[in-house]
Amino acid sequence: MISVVSQQFSIHPQTLRLYEREGLLKPSRTDGNTRFYTDKDLERLEVILSLTRDLGVNLAGVEIILNMREQMEAMHKQMAEFVACLSQKVEEGLGLATEASSSQLVPVAPRIVPLDSRRAKTPSRPRS
Repeated sequence: MISVVSQQFSIHPQTLRLYEREGLLKPSRTDGNTRFYTDKDLERLEVILSLTRDLGVNLAGVEIILNMREQMEAMHKQMAEFVACLSQKVEEGLGLATEASSSQLVPVAPRIVPLDSRRAKTPSRPRS
């Protein structure tokens, strides 16, 4: 509830309403239209308060920073999914390559080449 959150963070309830009007916070609502703040909402509120109180960022700046954080989190998630997919494809490819190479190998009897025959094949150098 708004009164509990305002006491917990030592801010006026109107400040929470302002953050909601500005689109910085979006608490869910109960059937009776009471604001319900989730843990995620409270974490976001902590970031907002840190930016405004500690760093002196105005609300427009807070909005930009929060949007950028969301975009970075989305990109991080996409990158993690891409890496997982790529790893899976590489593992599948290595598995297929191993199977293919082992099925294509044919045993060959070792060849024994006499020492004299190897010498005969090496070209002789002209003497100067």
